Parts: sequence; C-alpha cells; structure tokens
Amino acid sequence: MRHLHTRTTRRRLLGALAAAVLCATGPAAPAAVAAPAAAPAAASGVDAGLALTPPMGFNNWNSTHCRADFNEAMVKGIADIFVERGLKDAGYEYVNLDDCWALPSRDANGKLVPDPVRFPGGIKAVADYVHAKGLKIGIYTSAGTKTCNTAGFPGALGHEYSDAQQFADWGVDYLKYDNCNNQGVDAKQRYTTMRDALAATGRPIVYSICEWGENKPWEWAADVGQLWRTTGDISDNWGSMLSILKQNLPLAPHAGPGRWNDPDMLEVGNGGMTDTEYRSHFSMWAVMAAPLLIGSDLRSASEETFDILGNREVIAVDQDPLGKQGAVVSSAGGRWVVAKEMRDGSRAVALFNESGSAQRITTSAAAVGLPAADAYTMRDLWQHRSYNTAGTISATVPAHGTVLVRVQADGRWAQHPPAVELGLEGGTLVEAGRAAALTSTVTDLGRTAAKRVSVALTGPEGWSVKATSPTSSPSLPTGRSLRTKWAVKAPAGTPVGSYGLTLKASYRSPTGVRVDSVLPLSATVVVPPPSGTSGLGDLAWLSATNGWGPVERNTSNGESDAGDGNPITIGGVVYGTGLGVHAESAVEYYAGGACEAVTARVGVDDEEGAEGTVAFEIWADGVKAASSGVLTNAMPDRPITADVTGAQVVRLVATDGGDGVTSDHGDWAEARLSC
Repeated sequence: MRHLHTRTTRRRLLGALAAAVLCATGPAAPAAVAAPAAAPAAASGVDAGLALTPPMGFNNWNSTHCRADFNEAMVKGIADIFVERGLKDAGYEYVNLDDCWALPSRDANGKLVPDPVRFPGGIKAVADYVHAKGLKIGIYTSAGTKTCNTAGFPGALGHEYSDAQQFADWGVDYLKYDNCNNQGVDAKQRYTTMRDALAATGRPIVYSICEWGENKPWEWAADVGQLWRTTGDISDNWGSMLSILKQNLPLAPHAGPGRWNDPDMLEVGNGGMTDTEYRSHFSMWAVMAAPLLIGSDLRSASEETFDILGNREVIAVDQDPLGKQGAVVSSAGGRWVVAKEMRDGSRAVALFNESGSAQRITTSAAAVGLPAADAYTMRDLWQHRSYNTAGTISATVPAHGTVLVRVQADGRWAQHPPAVELGLEGGTLVEAGRAAALTSTVTDLGRTAAKRVSVALTGPEGWSVKATSPTSSPSLPTGRSLRTKWAVKAPAGTPVGSYGLTLKASYRSPTGVRVDSVLPLSATVVVPPPSGTSGLGDLAWLSATNGWGPVERNTSNGESDAGDGNPITIGGVVYGTGLGVHAESAVEYYAGGACEAVTARVGVDDEEGAEGTVAFEIWADGVKAASSGVLTNAMPDRPITADVTGAQVVRLVATDGGDGVTSDHGDWAEARLSC
C-alpha cells in the first residue's frame, strides 16, 4: 500500500483492517449510548439555522498534521491573526482543531482527555479565548472506535452522547466527524446518531460529515449535517486539487443553504503550488460555494497568501446568500467555464485553464444564464476593475490560472470602460538564435469603442522583440481587433527553459479614462527533436506536472523525491524505459512539426496492489489523438499509439479515472517519439 504519508489511504487501510477484524472475530459493533428519553428532535441545515452560507475559518491539519507545533499557542495565535489581519471582518469565523488534540485513552469515567502538553489549559480555556475574540471554535473526532491517526486517539463510536455533551460543555461550535475505524457500521446510522447527540446538548454546533464521499452523502445527509466531504483528502499539489475539483463540480444540484458539498480544506500558502495555482484553488472553491477553511499556518504566511485569502470580492461569491453552487457551462481541452447564479441576478463566472500553457477561454452572457441586454457590467474580481461588455466574456488565461468575473445586466454599464481582451497567436516556442513569429491581439469586447489603443510586447534582457506591423489604432469598435505581428528572438546559446514575456495594451474609454491592461505570458526556449525514434524517458520535456512527487524517467513514480521510484512493472512485466507518473499528470514535449507518432505500453504499476485507476491520453496541439480508457491494476498493459504528424507540441496525460487520485501510479512503459 502506498500513500501512507496521506491520511486518506491510511483511513481506508484502518477502516478495512477494522472491518476485517470484525468479520474474523464476529463481535457486534460498539453499542451507542442511549439517547436521553426527552431528547429534542434533531434539526439540520436551514431548519437549524446553521451554516446558511458555507463555513469559513481555519483548520490546522494541512499545515501541521500531528506534529508538536499543533498546540494551544498556535490556536490562540491564529485567532489573534484573524482579528489583526482583517480575516474576521472578511468573514472567517471558525478556528478548528483537527486530530491529535486528545490523549490516546479516555479517563476512568470514559471521558475524553485533552493532551496536557499541547493544551495545558484544556479545550474550554482555548474556546473561551477564541470566543473572547468574537470567533468560534471547532473540534474533531471520528465515527469509529479510533480517529485516523496511527497513534489511535479515541473515536466517538459508542460514546456519541457523552462526547457531544463534553464538546458542548467546552463551548465547541463546530464538529468535524471523520470515518476511520468504523467497524463496518452503516455510515448513515453512525452519522445520524451523532446528529441526534449534538441536538440533545441544546447547543448549536455546525456538523461536518467527513466520510470522504464513499457513501454519497450528498444523496442522504441534507437532514443530518450542514456539510459533507465529497472526496478523499486534498494534498498541497496541483494534481490533487484538480482531481478533487473535477469530482466536486458535478454535485452542484445537491448544495444549498445549510447543506454544502465539501471538497476539503484550503491549501493556499502551504508552498506546494504557485500563487497562480492558489488563486485558481481559491477562485474555484468560491464558485463551488465550498467551505473556506484555511489550511496554512498564518503565523508565517506571505503577503500574497493574505491577499488571496482576504479577497473580499471572491469571498462574496462563496458567501452569496442564494447558496447556489456553480455549474459547468463548458469544458474542452482543459478550458473550463463555470458559472454561479447570485442572489442579485448577476453571475460569477470562472474561466479556468487546467492546461500547462496559456489558452483563450470564452463564453457569453446568454450562455451563463443572463437575460438579453444591450450591454453588461463585468467586474474582474482579482483586478478589482469594472468594464462594459456587449455580451462576450473572454480572456487569455495563463497556465493553471483562473479569471474570475461577476457579470450583470446593468443600466449603468456605460459608466465603465470597454472590456478589452489581450491574446497571443502562434504559440510561444522559440528556438534559440532563430526569430519566432508571434501575433498579438487586442480585441474590444465592450459596447463602447476603445480609443487611442496601443500595444507593447517585452521579453527578457538581451532578447530581440520587434514589431513588424502597426502597434496602435485610433479606435476599436465592438468586436474589432488590433493585430500586431512580432519577431521574437532569444540569443544563441540561451538555455532551454521558460522565460517571461509581457503583453501590455493601453487605451482610453469614450469618457477619456485611460486603462492599462497587462497579460503576463511565457516563452519557452526549445531545441528541435532528434531524428529517428527516441525514448521519452531520455528527452527533455517542455513541462511536467504530477499528482505526487516528480515525473520519473525510466522508473515508476516514488511520490516524493526525484529518483525514488522502482522498476516500471505492469502485470508482472518489467520495463527498462518509460515514464512513471501519478494522476493527475501531464508531460509536454516539443515536436516542432517534425514527428509522426508516439507509442507506449500503459497501465497501473504493480506496486499499487489492487489499488489505482488511471486513464492515459495523448494530445497533439490541443487535440486528443489517442486514449486508453480507464485501466486498473487488474488489467495487463495496453498498447497506445497516436498520430502526431505536424504537431508542434505533444502532451501525455494521465487522469484519475474519475474516482480520485489515491494510488494512481501510471506507467508510460517504452514510451517513444518517432521523428
């Protein structure tokens, strides 16, 4: 079993072991403590008046796990920062404790005992401190005999009413109820029992069901808890975030006030992704009306982290009282449009680019559900600027980036300058010492004309960037573009790699207001592919993203450091060459229009035992050229061949098969490029 450094697989392992013990020995599951005879009727969701918008706050797990730095001082410090840095005013409310807050054993009366080293004052003292700040406090346990940590802290199965009353007596406002060591007891039964136990305390406690989506809680938990996990645990990497996003998006019809789909906590600021990726993470969680629980240690967070987490315009999308989760409008080639209906009739629209290169993503006011109008006001929620648009919602979105806008039919649209879209045609692949031809576009999306338009393209120091056609226009009416051709040349000997380009346009609105718009891009210096047939495990790639650890050359994926993989093995057959990846994964190679085919034998590596589902795809210049379908560990390797004739870029993609990324070790055995 792999992934033992993640709690999701550890949870499943522990649950399976517990179930195996139950089957082997035959004892009954622990009997729940009887409910008080006069227990009040349980209420949840809107009826309970709890979590009418998605909960916002903090949880320590993603930054500390069970390390010693999770303690009373940290919890109090987070509460202080919520107030001092304006996060409380932005809507963050809960300061939540995760696993490892208790001692491994109950006391002689069966009561939970806070760890006196971590929490010398006890949980109530911490709760009192948090409450004094005008905030609320949350706690964690599991709907099993033990929690998920291997140290074996006590779970609440069979102790629901006693534990719930302890939580209420301490002043707890939020309970995260996990799923480990559940003894095979029916999930709905276990979670309903705790619902009733919480209700019996008489204290309003938000109830977070954390059974990882295994029993489809979105279908039954609306009258049990206020939020339910829809996936396994998130990890601080692009592949994990992307996989969870894709699992949660289709569940939009099940969300609403007091009943939220929970794709797990935020990783923003933990260091495993770029700031661009963290903005996408935060944007997409907001569009999905997901709980916003900060998972980074704010005591050491960067200013960029605070800027992302504190963006009140994005938070307003998440917290909209209508409570609609955003729905997918379109998704093709890694270009996603997700729209969220807002209470004021506007739409929050996310243009999300999952791919490794900049892409134009476009939709319309009609497509996202807005009524017909002469024009619309479009607010960019990261730039904090408003524009008018004739109805087109479009942007060139950087790799792994998201443009998040709020659009509405608004009679005051003419007060705002026209929206202008910047783009770049012709790709940004440059062979050192040779000029590459690029074409920039500046397009007026507004109902009003953009006046006195000019454009500039700049590159790294020492590069030659020359315009070969006009760089200005006196006026751009609706839908018209200024197209400028450029010759871009990297000096001979420039090392292979990615280099920054900046496209900047300036224009004036009809009222004379000057607007500057900037599109950061990247140019990639490449070398022509070698003639003949080459092993992809030996060639330099343009880019590589991976769900766990780096993509490995000629070994399986080891999940951690480069070079920690094993021999590639599928169905008992060992291969000496290829790529070892972990879904979600994408590896891009420069073909330069000189290659004909990509071939490989693909499958799930034997090291995952019975776990893992992976689908393999080969793309040529953004078009899918071949697909394996979903493969499991029980299947032998499968040959895959793609015609990539004339393609500039080929991309090898491994997806999670639609069920999350746990144990998804994919092998591109004997992967070859023929040129």
